[in-house]
Amino acid sequence: MNSKVSKYLIRIVLILLGLSVVGVTLFLFLYVFWKGKTVMSLSFILDKPAGVPIGTAGGIFPALMGSLYLGALAALIGGILGIGASAYLVFYHRNKYVSGIVNFAITGLSGIPSILFGLVGYTLLIYGFGISRSLLCASLCVSAMIVPFVAIRARKVFEEKGISYMTNSIGLGLSREYALRKMILPVCFPELLGTVALGMAYGMGAVAPILYTGAVMQAGVPSKLTDPFMSLPYHLYTLVNNGFSLDYAYGTAFVLMLLLLIIQLICKFVTYMRKGN
Repeated sequence: MNSKVSKYLIRIVLILLGLSVVGVTLFLFLYVFWKGKTVMSLSFILDKPAGVPIGTAGGIFPALMGSLYLGALAALIGGILGIGASAYLVFYHRNKYVSGIVNFAITGLSGIPSILFGLVGYTLLIYGFGISRSLLCASLCVSAMIVPFVAIRARKVFEEKGISYMTNSIGLGLSREYALRKMILPVCFPELLGTVALGMAYGMGAVAPILYTGAVMQAGVPSKLTDPFMSLPYHLYTLVNNGFSLDYAYGTAFVLMLLLLIIQLICKFVTYMRKGN
């Protein structure tokens, strides 16, 4: 009897905790939307920032596109490095010392505050190599930040789905490279895509790595990698930090949250379609 009661109590507690997470998420979305609904319109999405100080009128289109460019480039670089590192640790860890160094590096990177990536990026890329503040510098800093984020999750995916394929392939006389390229990566693609998308969202929402490496208060849509750019988190940080316009700040925050949600939904849809086929 006591075991049944404890079982039901645990289930009730877990259900309540799950509903609490859903409730907090919905509350944040609805609260931010309600506070920023006065500025929400199509022109707010498609126009450039205006007003004095900048951002108190107009729209957020350059910041929106800058965030997308930053997230895509950082996800490309960080995704390749993170997935490559995890594939090495799972399928090529013949030398335990090298594997230990790679694993230690990933673990160490995961514990570094995001502001340090921006500081190192500024010192090394801008001050050291003389590269101007740009989309490329900011993307390199953000990609370094998301490498451990991607690598840790990709390693779990490879361990759950890829080891059996690799073992069977080696038993049949196939090379590790062939098994990885033809079987493991296609099978793990939906989960890896979701992992990289999460890393992209994580990088797009960060302000500290881009603060001194590429983000500016006002710029157009970047046409090349060496251009400075606007970013939704940095634009939001500027509006809130200086108290320019809380309505525009909440509107910017809602668009950022909605953008990250759309990215996740697209990845979920692609995953669903791949599994369906």
